[in-house]
Amino acid sequence: MSERRPLNSPATVQLCCGAAARVAIVSDTHGYLDARVAEVVASCDCAVHAGDVGSAGVLAALQPGMETVVAILGNNDVADKWSVDEWAILSALPAEARLELTGGQLVVVHGHKAGAATGRHAWLRARYPDARGVVYGHSHRLVCDQTASPWIINPGCAGRARTFGGPSCLVLSVGGGDWSVEPIRFAPLTATTRRRAPRARQRTT
Repeated sequence: MSERRPLNSPATVQLCCGAAARVAIVSDTHGYLDARVAEVVASCDCAVHAGDVGSAGVLAALQPGMETVVAILGNNDVADKWSVDEWAILSALPAEARLELTGGQLVVVHGHKAGAATGRHAWLRARYPDARGVVYGHSHRLVCDQTASPWIINPGCAGRARTFGGPSCLVLSVGGGDWSVEPIRFAPLTATTRRRAPRARQRTT
């Protein structure tokens, strides 16, 4: 089995997923990836991490079917919060990524430079008008704003810090020219759920 590694180039990424693909989108793990989210990622073709990764171990735990992980820097992805032996990986992460998918471009940013929450989506739409979708993180809040173009989506927190209802992620399904987004949220971790590692998931409507 080949090594799973982040695709660190800041240039536009052409993902060769064929006409149909499932893209797992996560963010704000801060060094911990919920095992249930990892299972969702494993069912997808590729994975995107929108920053505040926290460790190389999180990237290694993301194992989509095509072994492609696109990860960017968050405002907490700094040297004093990563192990010294992981600094080479940290230094290679770009500030943003652009993924060329069937049907359009997906832009990935962390979102901490997008201003106040009330105007964040307008700022992102003005900044990336040619994108089909913009992924951001930072707020730890699960959001799917499809009211205008580009779509503005946030997978929430895939770890255990400030999950606002439980660890979450998104699955972007691309087929032909059609895109659809599935928000997925799991029950919050407790001492019991950490021991039992439940498999069931809730789908956010």
